[in-house]
Amino acid sequence: MTSPKSALITGICGQDGHYLAQLLLSKGYRVYGTISSRAPGVGEADENLFYWDLSDATNLQQIFQEVQPDEVYNLAAQSHVRLSFELPLHTANVTGVGTLRVLEAIRQFQETAGKQVRFYQASSSEMFGKVRESPQNEDTPFHPRSPYGCAKVFGFWQTVNYRESYDMFACNGILFNHESPYRGEAFVTRKITRAAARIKVGLQDQLKLGNTESRRDWGFAGDYVEAMWRMLQQDSPDDFVVATGKTHSVQDFLEIAFRHLDLTIEEVVETDQNLFRPAEVDTLTGDAAKAREKLGWEPKVSFEELVQMMVDHDLKKAEKEAASR
Repeated sequence: MTSPKSALITGICGQDGHYLAQLLLSKGYRVYGTISSRAPGVGEADENLFYWDLSDATNLQQIFQEVQPDEVYNLAAQSHVRLSFELPLHTANVTGVGTLRVLEAIRQFQETAGKQVRFYQASSSEMFGKVRESPQNEDTPFHPRSPYGCAKVFGFWQTVNYRESYDMFACNGILFNHESPYRGEAFVTRKITRAAARIKVGLQDQLKLGNTESRRDWGFAGDYVEAMWRMLQQDSPDDFVVATGKTHSVQDFLEIAFRHLDLTIEEVVETDQNLFRPAEVDTLTGDAAKAREKLGWEPKVSFEELVQMMVDHDLKKAEKEAASR
């Protein structure tokens, strides 16, 4: 009888970490994760979690020795694009150089342990930035428009470099925007659904937004982690765009969310110029033909279903909060 595979997920407390851990556990994996010291709601007694920060590689080898991972999914990052303009050096160190720290730790571990580790790097559609062509695929040139996008480009090419230099099984998943009820509250999608729910129950009376004309290719995080896993099950490593191929504006997202709760946008939503990025990314649209063909992957949840799912989740939270007051 073969022993179950072991997987290490950096940033396991995030949205993608949540869904990926569920998926891997359902497939019989032993799942381990890294968390930062700031991770909320984590019990001290959880032996499958390790404190680790992408800005520091000192204890990575110790973690690898304990976990003996077959697969490593690098999901941890400073992933808020707007915040990356305010914290560019931190973002470069954590999101960019942090990826290199993980890759180098895997290379060293493979040498000493004598086993292959399959590596997944969470790359981003923000690498395309000021797009050269639409839709964007694996061959589209990068033109990042934020410190976050630049850091992700660095991580992408380091992943390719380690694959080519050391024959590592290392893959980049170029994921376009993906959301869920577990999305962080600082992100515009969750900011909208949370505000709509709180306005509905009387806990909030206004919502301030930046550029609502930005258009993105939005999918469901629970669908996208399936593509991550499938990448690491292939015979050879490769890079894949993961997207729906359909674009919607922030305004579209806003209208569906408010309509779902019978709310009127004009009365409560206000544009705030301070929330605009210094350099905007106007439109991103992904071409996931390669993922469909080679991975057999397809998105399942539609844009409207995604928005409504997030609104319903936040409405339950808002109703509970209102009842407790």
